[in-house]
Amino acid sequence: MSATPQPAKMKKDESFLGKLGGTLVRKKKSKEVSDLHEEGKNAINAPMLPTGTEIHPEDTLMEENAERIMLDPTSRENLKFKDLLKVLIDWINSELEEDRIIVKDLEEDCYDGQVLQKLFEKLSGRKLNVAEVTQSEIGQKQKLQTVLESVNEMLRPHGWTIEWNVDSIHSKNLVAIVYLLVALAMHFQAPIRLPEHVSAQVVVVKKREGILQTALVTKELTSTTEMMMGRFERDAFDTLLDHAPDKLNVVKTSLITFVNKHLNKLNLEVTELESQFADGVYLILLMGLLEDYFVPLFNFFLTPESFEQKVHNVAFAFELMQDGGLKKPKARPEDVVNLNLKSTLRVLYNLFTNYKNSE
Repeated sequence: MSATPQPAKMKKDESFLGKLGGTLVRKKKSKEVSDLHEEGKNAINAPMLPTGTEIHPEDTLMEENAERIMLDPTSRENLKFKDLLKVLIDWINSELEEDRIIVKDLEEDCYDGQVLQKLFEKLSGRKLNVAEVTQSEIGQKQKLQTVLESVNEMLRPHGWTIEWNVDSIHSKNLVAIVYLLVALAMHFQAPIRLPEHVSAQVVVVKKREGILQTALVTKELTSTTEMMMGRFERDAFDTLLDHAPDKLNVVKTSLITFVNKHLNKLNLEVTELESQFADGVYLILLMGLLEDYFVPLFNFFLTPESFEQKVHNVAFAFELMQDGGLKKPKARPEDVVNLNLKSTLRVLYNLFTNYKNSE
């Protein structure tokens, strides 16, 4: 007799599960229909979209005449583009080392204005009136607005086309962020070498009469080194080499006389500026003589063999110069090691102007 109610209980459970299953099926079908509708809308609105590029659902909700720019995936994987990102990241981290700021990803670390604020303040020597930490989107955009207004005010008189704004930076538009950083690096004569001829393809999505229109546009981020340096970094040595090469020997003779006056104390002598300073050893010893201290031999390679060891030596010499109160050299250690005459002349001339009266 105890077995008689069992079938009824099972039937009740099955009926409940059946209803639940039916609800889940209906929801699944409803989602499939919604997804299919969304997919169809995207297919109609963006028939010319480049392969591999995704249009996000919010793009279909763009306001009329609005525009959205996205980096094409193929450009993101381009080796020259990656190299440019690395150079910019290393430069920012070098500049902001004292602030204990470490940038790993330009999109994620620059969009809220905090890093850009610190970088601009360090480069310009100006303190901006902004909140130190802002968590809200409104606060972040207000900070960005202040930072970008100061940047644009400084760059516009020099002919820069402003390729960035608050919305593009805050929406993590990598191309806009790179444009901004390249402009700052060139304007403030950063001691870095930007990769030449770096470009990126971007997908421009516009909404016209309710229809999304897409186009693939190439953006040139860097040109040649000469053109980039020539815009802001031309100095007396550029003029000397371009227009008065006959006077170059006079300058070189003066610098050789200056360095030998001090290196002779160690029974060392220089006859070729570009080659004899390329491994950094004479630069280090010269700084010790000029500042009157002994440089421990374990701090550098006395007989460097590899390119990396030579770069280490020159970079260490640059640190000694900064410790002595000199500005950070505009040349890169790599340029001096690569026998770049102008870079070597700039470094030595900077020493000459600061220590020419030293005994």
